[in-house]
Amino acid sequence: MAVKPLPESIEIEINGNGWDLLQKYFQVNVPPFIIELDQPAAIDHLLTADIRRSLSEFITPTQLLNLGNDSLKFQIDPLRTTKLTPSLDSTSYSLGKNIRLLSSPSFEPDAITLKGPSSILDLYEGKFPVSLDENRIDQNISKNIPLKISKDLDEFVTLETKEIKVELEVVTFLEGNKRLKLKKVNFPRSVNLEDEEPVVMMYYLVDERKTEQLKDLEFEAVLNYSRRNKEDSTISIQVNPLPEFLDQVRVEPSSFKLIYGN
Repeated sequence: MAVKPLPESIEIEINGNGWDLLQKYFQVNVPPFIIELDQPAAIDHLLTADIRRSLSEFITPTQLLNLGNDSLKFQIDPLRTTKLTPSLDSTSYSLGKNIRLLSSPSFEPDAITLKGPSSILDLYEGKFPVSLDENRIDQNISKNIPLKISKDLDEFVTLETKEIKVELEVVTFLEGNKRLKLKKVNFPRSVNLEDEEPVVMMYYLVDERKTEQLKDLEFEAVLNYSRRNKEDSTISIQVNPLPEFLDQVRVEPSSFKLIYGN
């Protein structure tokens, strides 16, 4: 298949009597000159010198004087069939507030079959984008989606897989907060906090499947003097423990000012 427009004409200089020249110029009862290629996918151009003799015979009784082009360029690719891995287009869907994907999307079938010119198929780089067309997803999805080729490629590529089933598993993260116990570590007796009775709050999102585990945990706001900022005499809070099922953990206040005594 030609993946670029084939050359339709070539400029030539000819000599002959008036009627023959007019007939050729206005293409009155003149059939096209057909160029046959033995191995079109193996080459990308044809030297016009190679067709000079046959063209001269074709235009008799006029005489061919000159060919306006040295070569005719083209791109003709072998057709092949390939299997591509489906890939969910991230711009074709959105998740609801505090919703996360539990795992990668699953597809049935797990491969999409296409047929087309080799250079066009190579543009996909082994993956075929699948558009989900869903917004603010807040529950598991199982959806059959008709497949289609983008408009710029549909004249070249044929889809042999017409439809695909997409399944998404999601999990909700719940908003929560806890008051933390303050724990000082490695503090000298001469060093205190500017506010010695602070209220430290932790705000977080928790995987809804882990709420029972969260109840069993005792959280602390740890102030380790050895990790203080010596330049501005502040110390930051480290939350302990910090399990993986918590997300967007925020502590207020996040740091304290240190006061040095005698």
